[in-house]
Amino acid sequence: MKKYLVVLSLLCPMAVFAFPFTVEEQLNGAQIAVQTLDLGHNTASVSLTNYGQQPAVCKVRFRNGPESPRTRKARLAAGETAHLTARFSTTVIKMRVNVECHQD
Repeated sequence: MKKYLVVLSLLCPMAVFAFPFTVEEQLNGAQIAVQTLDLGHNTASVSLTNYGQQPAVCKVRFRNGPESPRTRKARLAAGETAHLTARFSTTVIKMRVNVECHQD
């Protein structure tokens, strides 16, 4: 019986592991919260939420090793959230994200 349970557990799909993110933030006085999420093996997402009273302009740069970086821009009103995504042609091992924001 134990052998059957071991074989059954080996046949079950393995858990999917998320790739790690390294985030560098330059918020320049803007009150922005940054959240990261992987959307599969080659797509990354960043959610930006403006908790300040002023509108903010943000630029997010996604870097995945040898591929060219992907840059996304968002203008956030007070209390607004923006979701930015970037897709790469190869599997992501580690995602480096630079977030630059300033008050508008």
